[in-house]
Amino acid sequence: MSSTKELSKRQARREEIRAKEKRGRIIGISLVTIGAILLAFLFIYPSMKPASEVLTPEPHSYPASDNTSLGDPKAPVKVDVYEDFQCPACRTFSEDIEPLIVKNLVQTGKVYYTFHNYPFIDGDTVNSGKESDQSANASMCAAEQGKFWEMHGIIFANWNGENLGAYSDKNLRAFAEKAELDMDAFDACFDANKYQKEIQADFDGGIKLGVNGTPSVFVNDQIINPGYIPSYEDIAAAVEAALAGN
Repeated sequence: MSSTKELSKRQARREEIRAKEKRGRIIGISLVTIGAILLAFLFIYPSMKPASEVLTPEPHSYPASDNTSLGDPKAPVKVDVYEDFQCPACRTFSEDIEPLIVKNLVQTGKVYYTFHNYPFIDGDTVNSGKESDQSANASMCAAEQGKFWEMHGIIFANWNGENLGAYSDKNLRAFAEKAELDMDAFDACFDANKYQKEIQADFDGGIKLGVNGTPSVFVNDQIINPGYIPSYEDIAAAVEAALAGN
């Protein structure tokens, strides 16, 4: 009788352990499944999310626009600006200072002005949305159609923070439509990241010049007010000094 009771206890204990193991497996499988669903959602949702309403910037003049440059390439002074489309200071520079440079220095024939992509904010972070890289990519695909400056203005006008989705692929395509680009050509260019080498060349050139933040502005390869947003007055003074041979 005692032996039968011991067998019954062992059998009950085995069943109890099996039940716990089964519950553990079910919980484990459930957690893995939930995790996979959440991960898939994080990847799929951005493509399902509708494009944001596109803001239109104040129109500006783009004299002698050629790719990412403005003005006469034979102008006596070269002004080069290195920017990341996700940089809030670059947006300020683009909207408040750049129009004055174009009006007073480019249109008067003093300056040949060139924008350089310097997409550093993404860095190598695994969770980065790569919005700096993709906005640079979109800007160059617009340049291919002669609409760099229009796209440049629209991208900056729709900034709302770093890697928060403002420059999702869907939104960048909406910007391209707003700029009235040939969308078949834009999509082919954008999906192929066609100008990756040119963007990298701009980035590497900036490093050689000593760019360590954006916007960085150079007048005849001399950086203006490093570490701060250079004012229009700073840039104009440097241009006049260059013209005077100082």
